[in-house]
Amino acid sequence: MGRSLRTLTAAGVLVLTVGACGSPPAEQDSAGAPGAKDFKACMVSDSGKFDDKSFNQTSFKGVSDAVAELGISKAQLESKSDNDYPTNINTMVRQKCDIIVTIGFKQGDATYAAAKANPDIDFAIVDYAYTDTQKNPPLPNLQGLTFNAAQPAFLAGYLAAAQTKTGKVGTFGGINIPTVAIFMDGFAEGVAHYNKVKNKQVQLLGWDEATQQGVITNDFQDKNIGKTKANDLISQGADIVLPVAGPAGLGALEAAHSSGGKVLAIWVDTDGCVSAAEYCSSLLTSVEKAMDVAVQKAITDAFHQRFTNQAYVGTLANKGVGLAPYHEFDATIPAELKSEITALSEDIASGKITLASKAQPAAK
Repeated sequence: MGRSLRTLTAAGVLVLTVGACGSPPAEQDSAGAPGAKDFKACMVSDSGKFDDKSFNQTSFKGVSDAVAELGISKAQLESKSDNDYPTNINTMVRQKCDIIVTIGFKQGDATYAAAKANPDIDFAIVDYAYTDTQKNPPLPNLQGLTFNAAQPAFLAGYLAAAQTKTGKVGTFGGINIPTVAIFMDGFAEGVAHYNKVKNKQVQLLGWDEATQQGVITNDFQDKNIGKTKANDLISQGADIVLPVAGPAGLGALEAAHSSGGKVLAIWVDTDGCVSAAEYCSSLLTSVEKAMDVAVQKAITDAFHQRFTNQAYVGTLANKGVGLAPYHEFDATIPAELKSEITALSEDIASGKITLASKAQPAAK
């Protein structure tokens, strides 16, 4: 895909735009791709800001990294509500973006519609894959960027079960959708695996994988709600909490931080000791998704005209997901436990251990 494949009509529109802005025509490299300064990568956020210390921020880093590496231009729009998605995507279309990256499960329909209507623009969507080919036949200019977060969350669950002092750990989600449930499923399976191999009875509060029901904030933004949900779990005895609620989850970090070391948290999407460094002393680890790497690759592929519509799946095997360093707890976590987690990671990556979560994206 890309500019060199655009129709004559689209080229005519581009000429009008160039005339209005006083910019020179697009430069072509030897392969026929547009010059870097005329290639634009664009992003539309989920309902949140690009400084959310989580999902949007990491995805946008991929755009910034591509700009730094390729010398291209960028544009971005923050969505304040779900109603903004179609409008923001179409605004990017009008801005003559060469690739538009959208973020989040709830932008799936709007992204598909825009990609279908604009075959000369490449589209990628973070955390969504179009698996229903009857409803959404594959489009050559649309790629899903997905992550099997259940895998590193399993490791986090095992770690939490090994480190709890009360025998209870907890989790809660922002909205009960697959990209949230996948973390809690993996966490639950990790706790269960620890109980099985160690003959323990660590209890998980806040999520039941079998029924897919649990503690949900129904909000990704309000830290006060996140703090309330975390404190509810803490009052029931949980001393390690995994919030899967975007910025609302920062409330759980506040709750842990104010406990005087009695409660710890595990962050998701990014390394919390980097993105929310003020809480690092309360973070046992983080469950990471390399969304920045996947986004940067999609943009780079579009720039070099090798964009593919094959869905990307980040796994432990390809380092698209992982467990963050233990940071301030590195010295206190037993070496034997670290070795067990490393071995579990290798067994999951090799397929020796398989996970049951139905929210896992199909392996590629």
